[in-house]
Amino acid sequence: FEGFQEENNLLKALIPIHQFDEILFNSIIEKDLLKYSKSIIKEINWNEKWESDFEPIRVYDPSNTNPVAYLRAHFHRPDNSFLHDIVVTPKMSFGTGHHATTYLMASHMSNIDFKNKSVIDFGTGTGVLAILAEKMGASDVLAVDCDDWSIENAKENLEVNRCFKVKVIKDVTIPENAKADIILANINLNVIIANLSVIKESAKPGALILFSGVLEHDKAQILNEIDKSGLHTTQVFPRENWLAISVVNK
Repeated sequence: FEGFQEENNLLKALIPIHQFDEILFNSIIEKDLLKYSKSIIKEINWNEKWESDFEPIRVYDPSNTNPVAYLRAHFHRPDNSFLHDIVVTPKMSFGTGHHATTYLMASHMSNIDFKNKSVIDFGTGTGVLAILAEKMGASDVLAVDCDDWSIENAKENLEVNRCFKVKVIKDVTIPENAKADIILANINLNVIIANLSVIKESAKPGALILFSGVLEHDKAQILNEIDKSGLHTTQVFPRENWLAISVVNK
């Protein structure tokens, strides 16, 4: 499964249709006497729904609560009290700042020096973190995603925000020859673990890596995997049962 949403007495799990093995799924959940229903999500443009209930996100520096980034839709007015104004028009893409993991990433990016640094945004979604990295001074940003909707959406958002230092590519992982001073990876536990060796290879010596998309109850597992990969965890930041993890390539 690629994503989860927790509600009262309910867990919504998302998985591509071609990957769903219902026989295996039943054999697992029946052991705990669980019940489920399934539905297929149509591939539609979510823009109209977002315009009806999209609220701006105000991102603050976690160390001093200074206003860092104002993430808004095009129909919201800018807020000049924030350092960075970012316009995001989401379609099927992930990354508006409303989810705790995106907020964690954007918030803790404020404590990283991006000036003249090369950046890889692995799992770029709407491109919001790549946009923020450029606005914070990155010299170049490689934004990677495996989803066609995300690629299209990220390119549109880059254009709206007049970002010209971000290159968007479609790939399931980071290209072999890509190297960066800073790597951003807001994905999920399984994808992070599967790509740790590639991420380490793409990180320059002393590079900083910021992970998110990991639930608190998976903390021990992800920290163990990071340690085995030869990377060094420096800090762990929680928010609403989710974690952001700051890592250095030793």
